[in-house]
Amino acid sequence: MARMLGRSPSTVSRELTRNSSPAGYASVPAQALCASRRSAGRRPAKLCTQSVRWRVVLTLLEWKWSPQQISGTLRRMYPTDPTQHVSHETIYTAIYAQPRGELRRQLIACLRHGHSTRMSRTRGTDRRGQIPDMVSIHVRPPEIEDRLLPGHWEGDFIKGAGNQSSVGVLVERTSRLVLLAKMEDATAASALAGFSAKLNSIPEPLRQSFTYDQGKELTRHQELAAATGVSVYFCDPHSPWQRGTCENTNGLLRQYLPKGTDLSVYTQDELDAIADSLNSRPRATHAFHSPFEVFAATLASAGQPQSAKH
Repeated sequence: MARMLGRSPSTVSRELTRNSSPAGYASVPAQALCASRRSAGRRPAKLCTQSVRWRVVLTLLEWKWSPQQISGTLRRMYPTDPTQHVSHETIYTAIYAQPRGELRRQLIACLRHGHSTRMSRTRGTDRRGQIPDMVSIHVRPPEIEDRLLPGHWEGDFIKGAGNQSSVGVLVERTSRLVLLAKMEDATAASALAGFSAKLNSIPEPLRQSFTYDQGKELTRHQELAAATGVSVYFCDPHSPWQRGTCENTNGLLRQYLPKGTDLSVYTQDELDAIADSLNSRPRATHAFHSPFEVFAATLASAGQPQSAKH
């Protein structure tokens, strides 16, 4: 039988042992036995679409109740009966598990924001651990946000093919001047060395603060602050808009440093040339003056020599 079916003899043996009846083996009873074992071994869903609890949830969703309100109300109404409890995450899962169709659209339309897909519940929370002694962007002085005073920088790493190579990016918030730092790797030691060298090439009055995401490459931020004199602030997890200037600049840099390429082949001189090219381009936000022109005017107003090209 195994040779005829193209199966292992042990597969045929197990099938006969598991699904034979006293009268012998037949396909229909064997399939029924298999289905019964499958359903018995599978934990029933808390919100089965045939259950009374699901119909209650549907009714409350039609009343424009949120899943959190439904979950909390069921717990309040049945404090001693856990079988009647259902978490808001279970409700969301049941809604988004519906097959594509009119019912799914109606259920999603009942939700507050009506997202077509379930948004990550880890957004805004870093579950991998925190960088020690970091200072939140929320205590950053308001004048940094206003872009009225120069000398406040945003930073990031852009990665190459397979995340095996990287380049450090620094952007000044007022002028949008870009500096690029060659990194040997994505370690904290490389970030400290690369960012320190670039920040220290800027006149001291024009290096006031440095805002970064919670990438682990900046765990040595206190040493960076001591070496350069900048105050380091960290954005919230998964909040790229809090460093919007740098995120926009990363997009511009991909014209020079395409995704999926090996960034380790670029020398520091080549990276400086790329930064010069980008800094020479006119910007609409500066009435089509270039970042170089705006930064030069800033240096002149600060009474500094104009020598911060790289």
